[in-house]
Amino acid sequence: MSLIKMYLAGGIFMHFILLVGFVAAAIIVERALALYKNYQAAPIDLRHKLMTFISLGQFNEAMAYVEMSAGKTAMGRVAMAGLQVRKAGGGDEEVQARMDEVLTNEISSIDKRTGFLAVYGNVATLLGLLGTVTGLIASFMSVTNANPAERSLLLGQGIAEALNTTAFGLIIAIPALVAYAIYQNRTDSIITEMTETSSKIFHDILFRSESQTQTTAGRAMNANTEAATGFHKGN
Repeated sequence: MSLIKMYLAGGIFMHFILLVGFVAAAIIVERALALYKNYQAAPIDLRHKLMTFISLGQFNEAMAYVEMSAGKTAMGRVAMAGLQVRKAGGGDEEVQARMDEVLTNEISSIDKRTGFLAVYGNVATLLGLLGTVTGLIASFMSVTNANPAERSLLLGQGIAEALNTTAFGLIIAIPALVAYAIYQNRTDSIITEMTETSSKIFHDILFRSESQTQTTAGRAMNANTEAATGFHKGN
């Protein structure tokens, strides 16, 4: 039996299953583009380059590098948020809060709509089962009230409707659930990498900028000490 004949023989629930299939197909295409074609990862050496600039206290240069090499990436936007707050004199908690805020927004953008594939896959399966139940009920009711000559025909039509809705629901559900598993694995991988890199960059901003500040303060203190010593010697 062709797919069209199976659809026509499946009853009213076929229309709902087909609608779910169209929505699931649209999400599969959109998520494939978002997670594979359009997603841009930050350069591998982003953190190491930032460490160099931060340790020297060159926040303007660090932000210029991020804008040039990773300005369109999610990780670049997270790093830029931390650098901007630190350059403006923000404390450790402000830097962390701003980076966490941007990171949360980026994760939400990456993870959106993927979970709907599992929902629609389950809905398609349940609609198929519902069509199966109603088909069997209709077939047995028709057999009960029909004459013996028509019973076999009516029973066959009812069972065909039941089996067709089940099969059609599975045809929609299986690709949706497989796509969900693939996309969720890709999403988890991206989010894990972003979270780890964000944490490392935050600690680089925290400790290396503090180290630079302490070094600068130490040099200033030494210069003041040497000046005071020279003054006393002159007197």
